[in-house]
Amino acid sequence: MASHVVVIGSDLRRATIKVTPGTYLIDILQEACKKLNISSDKYILKHKQKTVDLTVPFRTTGLVGGAKLELVQKSNTPSAVQIGLQLPQPEAKEIPGGRLIKKLPSDLTLWGVLRQLESGDASAGRNINITARGVARTSGADGVASGAGQLYYETPVLNIMGRDYTTFADFQKTLAQLGHNSGSVLIRLSFKTTDQTLFEAMEQIGQFFKDTRGEPTAPAPPEPPAAEEAPAAQLPDTQVPDTPMAEVPPPAQEPLDAAPAAAPAFKSDDPYEPAGIYLAPSNSTPAAALAPAAESDFTPTIAHAKLHQSLLLQSSRNKRLPSDKEIEAKAADHQARLASIKSVLVKVRFPDNTSSDWHVDHAATGAFLHAAVRRVMADPALPFRLVLPGSVGKHAIRDDAGPKHSLIAGYKLQGRVLVNLVWDDAVSPAQRQKPFLRANVAEQGQAIKVPEMPEYEVEEPAPAPKAESSETKKSGDGNGGSKVPKWFKLGKK
Repeated sequence: MASHVVVIGSDLRRATIKVTPGTYLIDILQEACKKLNISSDKYILKHKQKTVDLTVPFRTTGLVGGAKLELVQKSNTPSAVQIGLQLPQPEAKEIPGGRLIKKLPSDLTLWGVLRQLESGDASAGRNINITARGVARTSGADGVASGAGQLYYETPVLNIMGRDYTTFADFQKTLAQLGHNSGSVLIRLSFKTTDQTLFEAMEQIGQFFKDTRGEPTAPAPPEPPAAEEAPAAQLPDTQVPDTPMAEVPPPAQEPLDAAPAAAPAFKSDDPYEPAGIYLAPSNSTPAAALAPAAESDFTPTIAHAKLHQSLLLQSSRNKRLPSDKEIEAKAADHQARLASIKSVLVKVRFPDNTSSDWHVDHAATGAFLHAAVRRVMADPALPFRLVLPGSVGKHAIRDDAGPKHSLIAGYKLQGRVLVNLVWDDAVSPAQRQKPFLRANVAEQGQAIKVPEMPEYEVEEPAPAPKAESSETKKSGDGNGGSKVPKWFKLGKK
């Protein structure tokens, strides 16, 4: 039985949408935004100040015919959604529970979700081919044998809340566009063999997803088996064009020593090549210690005193411990923020005060950073450790290529990070006195230019207003007598 709902925009414009019991709320949102000529990606629906679940059909929402729904603009910051991908057989046998689980940002496309889940992070390092599968076919459509088997593309079929998504156009939709802005969602995966060759499908994938958010490239899968077995064939990832994820500004961190004065010394496509080499300071005294300082710089002001009092007041109050839900939400937001990072600038400071920069992405691990450092060392055989500032040995970056030792996901590096190289105890004092960098690398080094401190004038505190004397307050006129209001005076009418 058909009915209708009324969607009210922020400008009080209304759109009447016809609905059936099987109409999904996300379809109502899209149809209303289309009538109001606004983008559905920026809005959610609310009913009586409560957010409506856009992923369910109308019959399960509890809404009645003629219900009034409000269009509310959603936050620009993508939230985290926990994805559960139910794998088909026989792939499910290799994964505990047969399901891949990972928290991803809500503005990630369905194709991006598949690329993230097949990369190995959600499957304990085991790569699973989902987006580049092919099946060897030894006979044509008429059943006549055609000799050597031709690889045909096997497309993933995603079933989400009872709806199937099978085309490349469907895979370009984001989780938020499907109504999944928070919480968790189960995706049931299956595969369907198409009449499109694997080569043609890869070209079409490149056209569809060249401008969409990319995902970390998984290592190349193994070679395809023989054609007569007709299993799912693998295609090297080099044929699947991946584009970098849209960069989200990382949270502000403490700046490193100083900004470089010139462009980076290296501009190579080799990820092991440093982005810049910087020479040691020529003066043994830190530049910050040479800056002139006035006595007033160390005198606390009234603002400092007020800030100190407010901190003492806050520390004296009882604070409620966060709930499990709040802790999970905070962890999910942190994981989504890490997933949205495109790259991190890592500066490694060597024992002789020279340093070098490397740009690293999600695929970079502790083993990569150790190998990159050895490429610029004069003696790569000397043992060393890479330690984060303020940490102890247990927080050192290990020379390990496992998924737990990813620089961004494992060690939580973001923004600009300083790493100190510390010699191992086995290195002799004579070896420690030698130059750290190779000669040809040191020639590319540049001096670090310390920015000049801006000059500013110290504001003099405004003089406090003078308090009126008691005699002045008492005197109401020039004769010093008290001034009596007219209504209080007694006299003849």
